[in-house]
Amino acid sequence: MIRGLLFTGAYYALSLLCILLSLPAMLLPGSGAIRWLVRTYTCSVRFCLRWIAGIHIEVRGREHLPQGAFIVAAKHQSWGDGFLVYPEVENLVFVTGDHLEKYPFVGGILRKLGAIVIDTCGGGNRSAESLAEGVQRAKTDGRRILIYPEGHLAPPGYHFPYKPGVWHMQKTMDVPVVPVATNLGIFWRQQDIRKTPGKAVLEFLKPIEAGLSKSEFLSRLQTDTEEASSSLAREAGKTGQSERLPAPVRAH
Repeated sequence: MIRGLLFTGAYYALSLLCILLSLPAMLLPGSGAIRWLVRTYTCSVRFCLRWIAGIHIEVRGREHLPQGAFIVAAKHQSWGDGFLVYPEVENLVFVTGDHLEKYPFVGGILRKLGAIVIDTCGGGNRSAESLAEGVQRAKTDGRRILIYPEGHLAPPGYHFPYKPGVWHMQKTMDVPVVPVATNLGIFWRQQDIRKTPGKAVLEFLKPIEAGLSKSEFLSRLQTDTEEASSSLAREAGKTGQSERLPAPVRAH
């Protein structure tokens, strides 16, 4: 618990520092400065994971990352997932809900980064429209996109139904989708302050090329991601196959 508390303190201190340093960076033309700053921030959080929380990060499968534009479809077990993926992929933007914009200055940072911010309060149609608009911008700019196909944090050993949005994104952009497996949730469980020392693995899997039907694509994406994540869990000393959770009911 002590490691977790110390890491949490360092995490919030780094987050505040990143926001403060982003203010002048947002006044500069282009997104280079703000992207460098966020990359440095995510690397700093990873450093603290290693030396404060005792969680060593191993990244596998970098050779599976294609040249040019592609979509990263990642398993989402932990609040720390993005800190592992972001420094590994150049020119990356990410899909996120508009709930992050309630934090001071964060909305401006997201816009400067080119993040695809989904309207989660406007209903299904508006969410689909905001996703389509963001994907079109990313396609025009030749960016890589990070998305969590489940749409929710799932504890290790479980998964939510994979949503078809990533298939629609691939169809629009005509680019490969790289599934990403992880076992980070075993060491940093969802949003828990407690941290368990050990070796967490992030693994980029073989890309899924465009052209599959929606059902074929989602079946392969889920199977590849969940089987690899289960294998990483067994490697970390946990057993069992991934079990499906019912989709959460959104409160209105």
